[in-house]
Amino acid sequence: MDAQLISIRGAREHNLRDVDLDLPRNRLICFTGVSGSGKSSLAFDTLYAEGQRRYIESLSAYARQFLGTLAKPDVDQITGLSPAVAIQQKSTGWNPRSTVGTVAGIYDFLRVLYARVGRQHCPTCDRPITAQTSESIVGRILALPAGTRILVLAPVIRGQKGEHVEAIEDLRRRGYVRARIDGQVVHIDEAPRLARHSRHDIEAVIDRLTIEPSVRSRLAEAVENALQAGDGTLVVAAADEGGSLGSEPVGRRRSEARPVRQWVLSSKYACTECGVGFEPPSPQMFSFNSPTGMCPECDGLGTAHVFDPELLVPDPRLPFYAPCVAAMKVRPGRWRRHIYEGVARHVGFDIHRPWKELPEKARRALLYGTGDEHITYEWRYPGGSWKHGGPFEGVIAELEEKYRQAKAGFVRRFYEKFMRIGPCRACGGSRLNPQARAVRVGGLALHELCALSVRAAREFFASLELTDVERIIAAEVLKEVCGRLEFLENVGLDYLTLDRTAPSLSGGEAQRIRLAGQIGCGLVGVLYVLDEPSIGLHPRDNRRLLDSLRRLRDLGNTVIVVEHDEETMRAADLIVDFGPGPGVRGGHVVASGTLEEIAGDGKSVTGAYLSGHRRIEVPATRRPVDRATRPR
Repeated sequence: MDAQLISIRGAREHNLRDVDLDLPRNRLICFTGVSGSGKSSLAFDTLYAEGQRRYIESLSAYARQFLGTLAKPDVDQITGLSPAVAIQQKSTGWNPRSTVGTVAGIYDFLRVLYARVGRQHCPTCDRPITAQTSESIVGRILALPAGTRILVLAPVIRGQKGEHVEAIEDLRRRGYVRARIDGQVVHIDEAPRLARHSRHDIEAVIDRLTIEPSVRSRLAEAVENALQAGDGTLVVAAADEGGSLGSEPVGRRRSEARPVRQWVLSSKYACTECGVGFEPPSPQMFSFNSPTGMCPECDGLGTAHVFDPELLVPDPRLPFYAPCVAAMKVRPGRWRRHIYEGVARHVGFDIHRPWKELPEKARRALLYGTGDEHITYEWRYPGGSWKHGGPFEGVIAELEEKYRQAKAGFVRRFYEKFMRIGPCRACGGSRLNPQARAVRVGGLALHELCALSVRAAREFFASLELTDVERIIAAEVLKEVCGRLEFLENVGLDYLTLDRTAPSLSGGEAQRIRLAGQIGCGLVGVLYVLDEPSIGLHPRDNRRLLDSLRRLRDLGNTVIVVEHDEETMRAADLIVDFGPGPGVRGGHVVASGTLEEIAGDGKSVTGAYLSGHRRIEVPATRRPVDRATRPR
């Protein structure tokens, strides 16, 4: 057996007719022939399928029970087969969470880059986040109202899956008596068994205090211990009025617990102006697929169902009380009317006029509210009137609350008639939470960088200025990112943005993006099988693609390309021509060899065209097109 050959004997998958073929390893090989002649049957359904089957068979019985088994292709023998990777001409799927950056493997490196060299800013005031001393943390806690009962906690586990038995046992060995597990304060000896596949938060209870002037020294000691145990971060939990911070029964559900306010304070990451601390950045904080980093409003999708004013008000000739807002269905009652009349007095308009005659400011106030402005409402009754005040959130906020609380499908469908899918109002479509959006590299936040095209992103990294220390930290990450961006540009995808969703890509675009991820992995000794990667490419970009395939070959891989493109055939080290016809008239290897050998083989139809003996002539006349009846 020749170790430098992939030897196929007796391949009969689909319409293949006992094909025997030897393919050299570490070469660029082109399978060609008429459509339906058996190219894909040998490349994908035989070579790739057998490579996948052998890989699964090499795993343990425990792993195979999750992966299942694959049927053996109809072939007598294949020797010299390498682990196989197929990059087919198909869509990447309908997962809205997948983007160009994630499919190409670029986004994972960007998360590491921002976690390690990103410069944090306060999401509220946009000031740079600086170190906070333990004394300033003590002062921040003592600023709470006197008599407030608090817990000083040291975070040990934050949003990680697992049972965490060792972490709880470690707290017990270190002398801690209580811990807060998933929001419940429990005695460590009575800690509940945690679900392995769920995310959990575990915090050691350092001390329980009541805010008063005499507690300063004890609080300072608790803060020092919490910062040490929590690696520079602590959590202060304060109960609202009537709340309990003592131990809760182990079986009590979190939804039954008393309301608790809490603050994360850090000796490393804090805004001195706002007095707010932040958790240290991690790659998970920049992932819109992780609860640590995703926007809490849209769950990391970046889009949400939002009410459209044009759909809400189909007939603007009606007054507000008609009601002109169709989703309100019925005329508002007395209580709601006195709220709307208070808004009208505050803004200054006549609520009884038709909707189209109301000023824009009035319409926005009714639909979207008046923000934080305090409005005085007057409730009139026979014996007098009662005044009360507060903000007004708007009709759309009321409808959104009803939509969220609706459990019946027909109720949700009713409200969705007045909604469109648009960018999330909380994150603006960035998918990330406020803290992640406030971290910048080179002046750009991660979502702003992903909104750039591939070409613009390359230019950004080419001009990126880092300190000497940051350059050492980011060297390998930048190398991987720039390499993948360069490949995407070389194959004609420089116009795509990194946040472009995968379902919106064409088959050819998706295939080339996956190819970028494979080349970036730097694997050696792999059999790559590609399905017509040149589809949709300009000839200039086709040459760039071929250069990338040669690079994949030169790394030490075998590349098999199923193609009809002449330029790809001329660039291949070996051409295998299938035929002589499609379907039952195909399934044979008509010719196999170099470009010169195929061109000189009289049995090969492809060779006749490559040699120039046969050609498709340009028609001397063309059929006229009747533009009047031409479909549009």
